[in-house]
Amino acid sequence: MTTAIAAAPVTVVVTGVGAIIGQGIVRSLRACGMPVRVVGVDRNADSMGAFLCDAFYPKPDCDEQDDGYLAYWRKLVAAESARLVIPGIEIDVEYLADHRAAFAAMGATLCLNTDALIALGQDKWALAQALEQAGGELARLAIPGTLDGDWAPCIARLGPPPLLLKPRHGNAGRGIVRLHDEVDFRYWRAKSGPGFMVQRIVGSDDEEYTVGAFGLGDGDMLAPLVLRRRLSAAGNTGYAEVVQDAAIERATRALCAQFMPLGPTNYQFRREGDRLFLLEINPRFSSSTSLRTAFGYNEAAMSLACYVHGRRPAEAVLKPGRAWRYSEDFVSHDRHPL
Repeated sequence: MTTAIAAAPVTVVVTGVGAIIGQGIVRSLRACGMPVRVVGVDRNADSMGAFLCDAFYPKPDCDEQDDGYLAYWRKLVAAESARLVIPGIEIDVEYLADHRAAFAAMGATLCLNTDALIALGQDKWALAQALEQAGGELARLAIPGTLDGDWAPCIARLGPPPLLLKPRHGNAGRGIVRLHDEVDFRYWRAKSGPGFMVQRIVGSDDEEYTVGAFGLGDGDMLAPLVLRRRLSAAGNTGYAEVVQDAAIERATRALCAQFMPLGPTNYQFRREGDRLFLLEINPRFSSSTSLRTAFGYNEAAMSLACYVHGRRPAEAVLKPGRAWRYSEDFVSHDRHPL
């Protein structure tokens, strides 16, 4: 009789485990059905997310451009024999993308999208311009906007207020304000600095959608999961409902064919009448990661298949349903989790 040998666990480093995205990635790894050892990283040494991990490394108190920060990563990757590094916050996406060669030399694979889409996802104005330049159905997804620094040209181009002022660079609704008149505009223009844009408000809070679609890097993708959602006060998904929407899936596939994402990619839409508008593309894991896993769309498992094992991930078997986010206490009577 032969005895089956259990596969050695793959060590995966997840950053930002003190925040909702990082914690969602960790929970999704635990549910992936493969042997995984999870190493958490966070700026906060007392992060609750450390309790979810098998090992935890607080980030050093130094600038991320210092050589000491890269040395920290070399030591961590070597000590843990890390195979895959997954960024859970946007600043880590940027850092890892800037240091691809260094991590390759360490022997660690980075769960990152393409440099082109990472750059485009960081600039909402550039994304809108790219949609308009693509033409056809993609151009119709672009929200009317302007970079004009004066109120009169804004309303001449976009119509009567209220309008939205938002930073070109940012996520989770940070820095977005409603402009009801020129007084608002002048105040928030001064507070926001030069990197802002003004857009027409499209759709309603009841017609907002977040879509998870794992890109394969060549314009193809796995079938998406579409969630109708409502935002929480923190700017992330507070309520989600699985929906079947042929128009949103068609738009998502068109965006994928145009921008050729690789790995977890999040598309956010609003509907106004019979027209869809693209709010943004996040070329990374999103705050809805754990919700998607609960509905059968486990992007962490897909990432292991794609980045570590070099194979096309299996199509998800989706479950219908709704989800709500709520707060609860986490209590430990031990001083340190690990």
